[in-house]
Amino acid sequence: MGNKRKLKKVYPIEENCISCRYCEVACTMVHSKSKDPLKAYKLENLLPRATVEVKGAVSLSVMCRHCKHPFCFDSCISGAIQVGEKGQVYLDEEKCVGCWNCVLVCPFGAAHPYITEEKGHSFKCDLCKDRGFPACVEACPNRALVYDFER
Repeated sequence: MGNKRKLKKVYPIEENCISCRYCEVACTMVHSKSKDPLKAYKLENLLPRATVEVKGAVSLSVMCRHCKHPFCFDSCISGAIQVGEKGQVYLDEEKCVGCWNCVLVCPFGAAHPYITEEKGHSFKCDLCKDRGFPACVEACPNRALVYDFER
């Protein structure tokens, strides 16, 4: 993990969030095989990597903050969590052994357990690395999510 990071991250803007959950739908759809929101939820049983937390009138999307010193990286016993050259924190679901250490140590609640009949593994935001731009940011109607360089 180098000292100089030129990382773009997704930042939530609490005042703009209306808890529409479009970010959740976009995230689930992008990470699905079908690329269809209905099939992703109903047939593929996928969960969003970004989740909207609501407490009364306050709501915001919670996702991986790609920390400068990620506790999840330190706690990963299988090497499934890696830090990219720009500082992005990725989780290789194939390498994950489902120990849930990353779920336990993440201060933002951004790593999630996923259990199927075949295997259990963690999952978290990957900044839509195969897409080039986070789907959650693109789907947000109120600009409650901003994709910008590290602040």
